[in-house]
Amino acid sequence: MKNDIDRLMAESGVETLWVTGPALHNPPMTYFTGLANLTHGDLIKQRGQEPILFYWPMEREEAARTGLAGKSVNDYRLLELEVLRQSGGSNIRATAARMLRIFDELGVSGPVEVYGHVELGPMYGVLTELAKLRPGVSFVGEEERAVLSRAMITKDDAEVEHIRHIGRIATEVMQMVADYLTSRPVAGRQLLRRDGQPLTVGDVKRKIRLWLAEQGGEDPEGVIFAIGRDAGVPHNPGTARDPIEIGKPIVFDFFPQEAGGGYFYDITRTWCLDHAPRPVEEIYRDVLAAYRHACGLLEPDTLCRTIQTQTCRFLEARGHPTLLNSPQTQVGYCHSLGHGVGLNIHEEPRFNHLEANGDRLLPGSVITIEPGLYYPERALGVRLENTLWARPDGTMEVLADLPLDLVLPMKSKASRAKGSGPPARTRKKPPARKGSSEAARGPTRRSKRAK
Repeated sequence: MKNDIDRLMAESGVETLWVTGPALHNPPMTYFTGLANLTHGDLIKQRGQEPILFYWPMEREEAARTGLAGKSVNDYRLLELEVLRQSGGSNIRATAARMLRIFDELGVSGPVEVYGHVELGPMYGVLTELAKLRPGVSFVGEEERAVLSRAMITKDDAEVEHIRHIGRIATEVMQMVADYLTSRPVAGRQLLRRDGQPLTVGDVKRKIRLWLAEQGGEDPEGVIFAIGRDAGVPHNPGTARDPIEIGKPIVFDFFPQEAGGGYFYDITRTWCLDHAPRPVEEIYRDVLAAYRHACGLLEPDTLCRTIQTQTCRFLEARGHPTLLNSPQTQVGYCHSLGHGVGLNIHEEPRFNHLEANGDRLLPGSVITIEPGLYYPERALGVRLENTLWARPDGTMEVLADLPLDLVLPMKSKASRAKGSGPPARTRKKPPARKGSSEAARGPTRRSKRAK
């Protein structure tokens, strides 16, 4: 959390954090400023002191809304303009001179950890020039265990509410998609658009983006809506021209973000419209059982690699290859169990099984649990995913509720052409569901303290 930053800086031996770039779609800057409309700024956070935001005067009102102490870059522009004249128009030298003056004013020394989304080439030039001008300062690039990455592992109540909010949007849009699909007329096995043409993956994705924007979200990382064989490759986004057909597995992995670059939510459902063939039902049952098994292992302070290892063994016992017994496998269970979620779609903690992974499930973490099984040569894949908060009291809470049902019954069966329906056997819903949202709420419980 933010109140851990000074402690983490001391542990890392870092004297100063320098965050640069815009406030929008720049997680390190957004972490301090919130969703401010700043096209560029520099934020200096020294150990034991409050951060200071250096902003351009045109954006002074947005800078004020952040609530941070701030200074206008105009206070340093005379020096910058002089350097520009002397250097023949070198913006790199001018920026370095301005930052040197800021460093001198603040007494910045020692290791400076640098963050931000900026053009790498010019920034490298600025850092190189600054190192010449200020030999007592050393610059440290962001690493996996960098101060802000470690601070972001746990979330305060305000951050959790942001994630919960975008989670509500995500589940609402997913329900809109489900309602839309199940209300489509069917010819043969294909769903139809209003104009009578086959409904395609591309058509559905356009609906998703429209409905998400209307609800106040965006999808900068894309969306996975993959059917049939594509569903059997974990990160296949889906082929736009593929028609939507009843009875085929659809993996819908949705990871929207608050508009402007705020917090993410991550959720996956696997659907079969109208009915599920027996092979899909069998794989779905194994994935659902693995999801519930993994959620039962979520104890405070547990090593995340242990949870992944136990999930691998659980699925191996059901006859599936995993990364534990087949490290190079591209079928079966071929990815890690989950990851942290926040201003980045992938954050710590990590749930891979590698011995080097020392990440633990800490109270305050927001994580995904997403087991899956993939067999593209059989034209099937199943993944189930929820985003959960490890509450301070030791309970795990799914932050946005959506049923884990596999089969979505069609609402307009009268429009289906004769002879296109499945055998009666496949119309029944998969077992082990007592209520429409029981599975999604299952992980919310009080955990035992790890011994």
